[in-house]
Amino acid sequence: MPTKIASLEQLMHALAANQPQTLELQGSLLCPYALTLPPGYALVGASKERCSLSFSNGDGLGLTANNRVQDLALMVSPTCRAIYSLTGWADMGTMTLTNLTVTGQVSLMMRLGTTQLTVLADKVDVVACDARRYSEQPQKYGVNVLQGAFTVYNFNSDAQSLLTATLTAISVGRLQAPVLGSGVFVSGFGDAGGQVKLTSLTTGPVYTNGLLPFGTADVITAGVFIVFGVQADAVASAAEVVTYGVNDMVLDNWGHVTRWLAAGPLTSYGPSGIGFVNFGTVNTFEAQQDITTYGLGARGFNQYDGTVQRATFKAITTHGDGSIGMQVSKPVGTLEVQESVTTYGALGTTLVKGVLQQLPAEAFSVKPGGEVQRLVVGGDLVTHGAQVNTYAIEGGTVAQVHIGGQILATGPGATAVLVSSGGRTPLTNVKAQAPAGQALCDEGGTITDKTGFEAGT
Repeated sequence: MPTKIASLEQLMHALAANQPQTLELQGSLLCPYALTLPPGYALVGASKERCSLSFSNGDGLGLTANNRVQDLALMVSPTCRAIYSLTGWADMGTMTLTNLTVTGQVSLMMRLGTTQLTVLADKVDVVACDARRYSEQPQKYGVNVLQGAFTVYNFNSDAQSLLTATLTAISVGRLQAPVLGSGVFVSGFGDAGGQVKLTSLTTGPVYTNGLLPFGTADVITAGVFIVFGVQADAVASAAEVVTYGVNDMVLDNWGHVTRWLAAGPLTSYGPSGIGFVNFGTVNTFEAQQDITTYGLGARGFNQYDGTVQRATFKAITTHGDGSIGMQVSKPVGTLEVQESVTTYGALGTTLVKGVLQQLPAEAFSVKPGGEVQRLVVGGDLVTHGAQVNTYAIEGGTVAQVHIGGQILATGPGATAVLVSSGGRTPLTNVKAQAPAGQALCDEGGTITDKTGFEAGT
């Protein structure tokens, strides 16, 4: 039977007993200092609607080993940690979080000395959080990554340490009231060192804003970020993911994901806020709704390291200058867009591997080192900006291409198809038009097949 808790005095007395038990809050409590659940303790609410635990100073509830927190609202200042893991146990057992509404960060981290932790979280909603101040930040590709409102992090450099996690129905922020920093953040120590086995991650609505100054080149965030050292079996973004700020990626991967399904729209409003960025390995990725970006240099899809075997998109639309629809600079398998890729911008500034660069808002671009085995577009590739290339093979290669619609460059001085030196692509049955520019520009590249190719104005 659970121990019923109706006052702070009763709660402190039960924690001091240090005998594993379930503590059941009967109402709302305010605590002036952080609390620690001893090993084996559970803290639950008799009813989530009426049971809350608030902390008026600093952090909230510290977890040790084999703890469970369920059916509660937990509240701290958004700049503090509402739920966090402590250190000192080699095996921290299983941390279980179920049916929680949280103000403040959820931070479940392993550090030196801890080699094993299992995290089970279901129906956790982080309403408000500012996660920008925490100094433990992954570093790679010339950037640091800010932690998230919901953070699972193996910060132990010991390669024998393993954090195993199953995370379902994790929601972060509110529409036009995002959390600050990243949203859902899962990371190991690095490419080598402590690892994370992510059996599944399912997110509900996610809204984030890193509040980074315009022009920042060495810090990024993401709505959902799978960082290095993570082996993920399945990731599912079941609802919309929206980012608002500078360098706020929508979905970002540095790890290994077997399958990633984005069932909701993916939207970014800030500069360099990219829809899906893959620097790791993804077997299959599917975006069932539109990817839409509005900011300067906010691209739709990037593959700058690692690979993806198959990526399927419904449609990609970008609005800002420098906002490329799709860009590849590493070998990938099949890229399929069921509808169209459309860009509205021209030349603009965008963040590439920690460096701000000037890029034109091309619809599809393959750079040196990029290889696409098969490109399938059900609709059109369209650009609207001046001096922009729509289909640009700039030193990379495409083995097979099928464009159901046409390649269209509507802007003044724009080019529909560019094949530059070192570039290689077929143009089988491709229809290219550039009413105010050039339908085809061959700058010393190789066109492997022009059967059925049509160039118009």
